[in-house]
Amino acid sequence: MDNSSGVGVLDKAVLVLNALEAGPASLAQLVQTTGLARPTAHRLAVALEHHRFVHRDSQGRFILGPRLAELAVAAGEDRLLAIAQPILAQLRDLTGESASLFRRQGDVRVCVAAAERSSGLRDTIPVGAALPMTAGSAAQVLLAWEEPDRLHRGLRGAKFDAATLAQVRRRGWAQSVAEREQGVGSVSAPIRGAGGRVIAAVSVSGPLERLTRSPGRLHAGPVMAAAEKISEAMRRTAP
Repeated sequence: MDNSSGVGVLDKAVLVLNALEAGPASLAQLVQTTGLARPTAHRLAVALEHHRFVHRDSQGRFILGPRLAELAVAAGEDRLLAIAQPILAQLRDLTGESASLFRRQGDVRVCVAAAERSSGLRDTIPVGAALPMTAGSAAQVLLAWEEPDRLHRGLRGAKFDAATLAQVRRRGWAQSVAEREQGVGSVSAPIRGAGGRVIAAVSVSGPLERLTRSPGRLHAGPVMAAAEKISEAMRRTAP
């Protein structure tokens, strides 16, 4: 067998998955494509279905299953964190403020990486913290490019409005002043993945004594540059 790993059952399971990459297949088509014996192809496809690597379509044909998509997302997140961490540290050093990376998970945004300001007044969001999607510049960024229906649903109870999000889309960054927490400001910009879809937001935050009432005037440039650097690296290393 070409590209044999020496683990026969694994090699045969990979043959099944590779065959399904081209699209839905009946058992007969799997046998023809893989060259496996019919009982073997059936046993492997059913076992892979049990573990959600394979699924059935409405016609009973075998197709690639949802577990593969879940693993792909996890791999993408790991790659995003590996790329973002040194760029967050650079952003912190450049602005003198704490830098964070947020991803949306349902109705909250989760801090998945951070570079903390080393001294003085700081507003560091702990990694793993879940914050509302109704306040803060990162929430604005993560919502601004959503489909219209999801965008309008997201505005319910939000401290910003549709006009604010339209402005975010026009200029490519968002700012908040005491929106999530009194005395704290932030600036955020979108990180884009495949097809230009917004997959995360990079932010700096700190006390208004330093960020002023117009934090974007101070930090929009470096925050946007950091977001573009991460986006470009994600595109460059995409599988």
